[in-house]
Amino acid sequence: MKKVIVLIGVLLCLSSVGSAQNWAVKTNLAYWATTTLNIGTEVALGQRLTLDVVGVYNPFTFSHNKKILCWGVQPELRWWMCRKFSGHFLGVHGHYGQYNGGIKTFRYDGWLAGAGLSYGYQWILGNRWNLETEIGVGYARLNYDKYLRTHCGKFIEHNARNYFGPTRFSISFSYMIK
Repeated sequence: MKKVIVLIGVLLCLSSVGSAQNWAVKTNLAYWATTTLNIGTEVALGQRLTLDVVGVYNPFTFSHNKKILCWGVQPELRWWMCRKFSGHFLGVHGHYGQYNGGIKTFRYDGWLAGAGLSYGYQWILGNRWNLETEIGVGYARLNYDKYLRTHCGKFIEHNARNYFGPTRFSISFSYMIK
């Protein structure tokens, strides 16, 4: 829980540098579909460059010890093809997080870190609201312990793995701070 408080503090500190139409607060509907709480902020660094930082947290355990407990942070540097907060953008993102969960036979407890490239598009919906879609591919290093998914499940093994594939997906609403 302490890490979540620190993450929210970092997001608020980043957001305090924003000014008229140079700062947005956002949330990703795709994360909400998996019961993952999330909030992000995007700050203009120049005419066509922004910094997007998203924090995610899922504290929920479901019936029969099914859970997707996790927290993570995903910073991204974005280059806008025309103007910031509107139209096409390309991004370079990183990700770090910890997880403890499983919904089938096993539970995985570990961490991941990596980076990737992304493409997205943002539509202006109104004076303060935008809709954004984004997809990204990249690399993640996963380091985890594997257990049976039962209460106090038996330890199976320690493992690490390299992952290449989709690393970012969003359908987000943004609120522009003026």
